[in-house]
Amino acid sequence: MHRSICRPPLCRGVAGLLLGALACAQVAVAQGYRDTPFKPDAAPDAPKSIKPGRKWQEGEVSLPAWPRDADLVQVKLDGPAQPLSHYIDTRSLTTGDDGVVRYTLVTKSPSGTRNVSFEGLRCTPKGRWKTYAYGMKGRFESTAVADQWQEIRSQEADPLHFDLWRHYLCIHRTFAARPKRDQVHVLKSGRVPAVETSGFITN
Repeated sequence: MHRSICRPPLCRGVAGLLLGALACAQVAVAQGYRDTPFKPDAAPDAPKSIKPGRKWQEGEVSLPAWPRDADLVQVKLDGPAQPLSHYIDTRSLTTGDDGVVRYTLVTKSPSGTRNVSFEGLRCTPKGRWKTYAYGMKGRFESTAVADQWQEIRSQEADPLHFDLWRHYLCIHRTFAARPKRDQVHVLKSGRVPAVETSGFITN
């Protein structure tokens, strides 16, 4: 059988010290450390340069003029040939204060049928896009799903918006829109140097 190494008088003394310290701590907390020399350090002030971030909010959107053939530039896509051809109306191509690149898209089928839509694209790390309106008989009609942003999933699933986001409309590594003159230049030339695309996060 093990014997206690604490003799009764010594144990009572240690217990008394612990109880006394606990009582002092409770009094200090209750009095806000007014009656004790032991006070906690003040919490450091946050640097003035640190400010709470603002939640992104989309700006107001106005529908563009009907596209003219002279302003259309074909979007050259990577990968196998596609049955449809896509064109950006450079007259409507703009970047808003909210960072959204907006443009009129004209899609042509081999039979000559045209679909016209007005879209927006965000240069976020994985890219997002949505349709604001569809064109019919020389005018645009707003769509009921204009408030729904869609994530650009992959080049295989959505080659058009993937290439617009990755190659043509956005600045790589900074996730910001290119200046319009650069967007038009890249659309007309059909390609961006591979080194510029290395900063994007693949899905």
